[in-house]
Amino acid sequence: MRQFFITLLAVIVGVFVALFLMFMFFAVLIGSAVNSLNPPNGNGEGSGATVLTMDLRSGMRDHGGDKSLFGDSSASVVTSVRALDRAKEDDNVKGLFIRANSWGMSPAQAEELHMAIDDFQESGKFVIAHAQGFEGTSLSSYFAVSGADEIWLQDTTGFALSGYRAEIEFLGGVFEKLDAEPEIIQFHEYKNAANTYKEKSLTEPHREAMTTLLQSILDTAVSTIAEDRGITEQALLQFLDNAPHSAEKAEELGFIHKLGHVVDAKDYAKNKAGKNAKFKSVSDYGVGYTDGPVIAFVGGQGAVVEGNSSDGSNPFVGGNLTMGGDTVSEALIKASKDDKVKAIVFRVNSPGGSATASDQIWDAVDRAKEAGKPVVISMGQYAASGGYYVAANADKIVALPTTVTGSIGVLGGKFYIKDTLAKIGYNAEAINLGGEYGAAYSAIEPWNQANREAYRQSMENIYVDFTTRVSEGRDIPIDRVKEIAKGRVWTGEQAKEIGLIDEFGGFSKAVEVAKQLADIDSETKVRIKMFPREKTPHEQLVEMFNVTAQSAASLQKLGELAQTPEFQAMIKARDAMEQAEKAHLKAVLPEIK
Repeated sequence: MRQFFITLLAVIVGVFVALFLMFMFFAVLIGSAVNSLNPPNGNGEGSGATVLTMDLRSGMRDHGGDKSLFGDSSASVVTSVRALDRAKEDDNVKGLFIRANSWGMSPAQAEELHMAIDDFQESGKFVIAHAQGFEGTSLSSYFAVSGADEIWLQDTTGFALSGYRAEIEFLGGVFEKLDAEPEIIQFHEYKNAANTYKEKSLTEPHREAMTTLLQSILDTAVSTIAEDRGITEQALLQFLDNAPHSAEKAEELGFIHKLGHVVDAKDYAKNKAGKNAKFKSVSDYGVGYTDGPVIAFVGGQGAVVEGNSSDGSNPFVGGNLTMGGDTVSEALIKASKDDKVKAIVFRVNSPGGSATASDQIWDAVDRAKEAGKPVVISMGQYAASGGYYVAANADKIVALPTTVTGSIGVLGGKFYIKDTLAKIGYNAEAINLGGEYGAAYSAIEPWNQANREAYRQSMENIYVDFTTRVSEGRDIPIDRVKEIAKGRVWTGEQAKEIGLIDEFGGFSKAVEVAKQLADIDSETKVRIKMFPREKTPHEQLVEMFNVTAQSAASLQKLGELAQTPEFQAMIKARDAMEQAEKAHLKAVLPEIK
């Protein structure tokens, strides 16, 4: 009888899953049909005036993700930049209305959007921004919209901006209490990703690097905002030092133009464009189509991993974005073999990761150059460690002054956790046949001197390869590379001074540089072709439900278990242990608030 009910339950679950899949399938078909009648990437022109809208209140991905499963997605940074560039020449587009972020965003995203908004304004179109408070202390929320013609603020909110702050976690004390011993080797003292596991507080090199990084970002933001608002940098810094301020005080001092609710600001923008004006989101307006010379776009975002990239569209296996060595290298090689492609813009938004996958992508960039295709790197929020490795041999590197890059270094190791496991009654013993290095990656045996030295040598070999790649790719003497490497992170502003990048700018600037290298006239419009193309809604659906209902339920239970405090430290230790055999070209970058 028990088996009967189990079978019956399985049938019922199967029926519901099938019905759900059918619903999803028809929803996608209907969504696709609706989109075909009103394509998001249409020409943006209509019978009347248009005001574009941009919502910065939630996080934006760097690029991709514009073809949502249901045809409703927020534009990425790159898509927003491209759409605004196109809208400059559309006579129907009269202006831009922005819902500003209230709590903070990436400095580099804020800077690139600021550049695009400023360029849009120069075409004679207005920009109005509205914030329901600048309640977070991060300056980036205001940085993104500081050049707007008018900035509105809801009068019942505040203006709390004060600068930038980074909080860095240290688990050394946690692992000590668990009797877990991190055995990690890093090259060199600034490769601070290892400090999270080994240390209890900031080391002096770590503090030095992070302080100068934040100061460089603050300097860029303050300089830009002060120019936008027509005040001195000193006056702005004094204003920030005295935060928080009321909405009325911010208006009195000229940081806000008008107080009011969003409906008032939208009505104002609509009347400014004309009483029959319509609002259209930047994502719906789209990037359009240009019949001109082709510039290939290859994107890589998230941790560098072996295998395929993940675009984060499958909620059943997590929403993490990854930059797969196979996916990106194949895209670069395919673009290099396309006769219509004149140059390649490779957008990198990655803190690094796998050393082998980074080298695989580096090789693909090299092959594209050998095929006669100029390769230009466009750096997003960060292109650090492995994210810099993949960029080092490009023809030109373009980065924002607030991009976080560098971290030329390597780390690797393991956790010795036998004593930790003994606390819960778990025991493991090993039988080793062959050389003693077989125990080098074991979590139940600490390193002996020979294994430690052998592993250190393997890390040093990778470090030498990395610095050599940078020296040859950037044409910098190896001794100079060793001085600026050591795992240290730099802003784009600092990186240009030491020769790690060539020019300041975002995606638009990278396209300009690519046109120059490909001998395309600066006034000629180019077509951006994606490699690989984005997945269709149907392909997303197939991938999404490649996970069984049972697997999804199991993942949910594991996720609940993993959130308990008792398991957090063990999960981090296990993650590190599983990757022990692989060297990491990765920078742990704190969230800058």
